[in-house]
Amino acid sequence: MNMILDTTVFWGKFLYYFLESLFFKIIPKKKKDVSGEIVLIKGASSGLGRLMAIELASLGAILVLWDINEENNMETCRLVKEKGAVKAFAYKCDCSHRQEVYRVAKQVKRDVGDVTILINNTGVITGKQFLDTPDHMVERTFHTNALSHFWTCKAVLPSMLKSNHGHLVCITSIAGLFGVSGLSHYSASKFAAFGLAESLNLELSLQQKSKIKTTIVCPYFINTGMFDGCTIKYPFLWPMLEQEYVQIYLIMPQCFCVLLLFKQTLAPKMMIALAEYLGMETFMASFRGRKKAEEAQTEAEKRCLVAEASDVLMK
Repeated sequence: MNMILDTTVFWGKFLYYFLESLFFKIIPKKKKDVSGEIVLIKGASSGLGRLMAIELASLGAILVLWDINEENNMETCRLVKEKGAVKAFAYKCDCSHRQEVYRVAKQVKRDVGDVTILINNTGVITGKQFLDTPDHMVERTFHTNALSHFWTCKAVLPSMLKSNHGHLVCITSIAGLFGVSGLSHYSASKFAAFGLAESLNLELSLQQKSKIKTTIVCPYFINTGMFDGCTIKYPFLWPMLEQEYVQIYLIMPQCFCVLLLFKQTLAPKMMIALAEYLGMETFMASFRGRKKAEEAQTEAEKRCLVAEASDVLMK
């Protein structure tokens, strides 16, 4: 009897939620009101992070801006204040280091209050073939693109659970849904970030914390400088997204939803043929990326390692 009852309840809910999703496709939900919300944006110093900060400032959010690039982050803070931000606070934070994330999060709690919206936006990339990618860059990619999401979520989620109010936003990538040639480390880290966000959504739903929302954003490659030099074989089909272009899953452009369906249903050799047709094997051939910023950050990491080694020797 229990199985019959459970099955009946399941199909009832399944049909209800299916009709509900169709309804909201036709009549979109009211936009989220972020006025007065304390919004933490990781990677706020440039690109998509800066644009989100400027947009949220115009909507009345209280902004907490994190980035390892202190100078550019302060510039973002200045810009959002020009746009009428209620309040904006800039913090230097290397989100790839767990203890630094926890330390800065405690400072934010003292200075500003409990974060109610977290936007995990940081990302690094090298654009090299698998065997050409140095081990330390693989580690750095995972620390920044995936593990940092764990630390920031752990830092802000307790207060959200206590008040049953909050929103976790994960900016991942189409490369977190499809493996991409020349992006093995980046793609793997984005898969990890996607898996974390999806698991958290399910965990919170099963805990009936219905007022804590999650959004997973999976954009195609965005013209922010990170993918400078990448070549698209047929740009009229899938042009690189402009920063301004940019539910639980938000895949951009939406035509990639069809590819995602193909990925789950087509034979592997069929997907390889499609990848060859789209020129994915040459996508990263002329990749340049943010060379100066990457080199500066690598030098900073080297100095940090030297300092840590010196401290150990001193002890």
